[in-house]
Amino acid sequence: MDVTLPLGRIAGVRVGLNWSVLVIVALVTVALAHSEFPSAHPGHSALLYWALALLAAIVFLASLLAHELAHAVVARRNGVQVDGITLWMLGGAARLHSEAPTPGAELRIAAVGPLTSLLAGGVFAGIAAGLHALHASGLVVEAVVWLSAINVMLAVFNALPAAPLDGGRLLRAYLWHRTGDRLRATRGASAAGRGLGWFMVLTGFAAVWFGHSLSGLWPALIGWFLIGAATTEARQAELRSVLGGVPVRRVMTPNPVTVPDTATLGDILAEGPFGPYRHSAFPVLAADGSVAGLLTVRRVEATPVQARTSTTVREAMRPLAEIITAAPQEPMLDLLPRLEASPVRRAVVLDEGRLVGIVTVADITRALAWPSGPTQAQPHTAAPRVTKEA
Repeated sequence: MDVTLPLGRIAGVRVGLNWSVLVIVALVTVALAHSEFPSAHPGHSALLYWALALLAAIVFLASLLAHELAHAVVARRNGVQVDGITLWMLGGAARLHSEAPTPGAELRIAAVGPLTSLLAGGVFAGIAAGLHALHASGLVVEAVVWLSAINVMLAVFNALPAAPLDGGRLLRAYLWHRTGDRLRATRGASAAGRGLGWFMVLTGFAAVWFGHSLSGLWPALIGWFLIGAATTEARQAELRSVLGGVPVRRVMTPNPVTVPDTATLGDILAEGPFGPYRHSAFPVLAADGSVAGLLTVRRVEATPVQARTSTTVREAMRPLAEIITAAPQEPMLDLLPRLEASPVRRAVVLDEGRLVGIVTVADITRALAWPSGPTQAQPHTAAPRVTKEA
């Protein structure tokens, strides 16, 4: 998730808010101010209801942040680099740069989140009990009780044994410890996540259809998110299994077809698609043989037809500064996140400035489709991972 509003660093971890967090703040505030608080304690002013509801929503976000910070702190203590934390509509996401090194580390990193939420629920329950004993306003006590209950619910939900929830991490740690196979454990936890997701989607829509209540849309939305996140996690595990320890040079297409920067687009079009220019992107070489950029079919299509005979490749290409470059010995898993984020979905491979190949998403797809031998064992190299709480 992209960070819309950076909040700086807390405990050395970068923290930010996604714009969608406004949705959860609005939903919580409206639900509390319009229904929960007036029903439990009528007779107060609307301004007081709304102000207390907004404060409760903000404190709830703070408890989500504490949950994610607990993940981040324990992850760093177990040798896992943390890229940052983002709060968004369905909770929070701690971006871990690598995987836990052992099942025990995985268990510790996963378990601390629900435990933190459970502890927060206990603290709020204690505060509510103290305020009640001091005869504080019943409305204030109600707000603190709600914070206690929502944190306990968050802890219980995240403890469900389904990826990408914390309980899914715990399940994966158990399966990993029992089988010794990280990939098999991830597949099992991801399957459980998809199962839970479909259950929530079906029951949510059933509540809407038979109960005539839109409240079922919320669990259906969370279930849909779980299905997508669990599927993505399983795919990332497959990628790590196949590409772990594999350098870029083994995946790239070597000696790609190039075009000179002085040629016109008309010259290129006259040769394709049946001549040498039958691909959809070509590294561009300057007169001295250095790589100047990348020419894509989309750039050619964006040039007016009448101007293609006079427009040079240098004028139409993406300059080298705008495209992804990689070294042939670079781990493929380090390149993959940059490649997927690139608008052209390609990387030019350079060896001391000299063009040696090009890597596309299609090259990775071919690598994944190729059956591996039964005795092939590749060292594991971790890829970036995100832990999410809904």
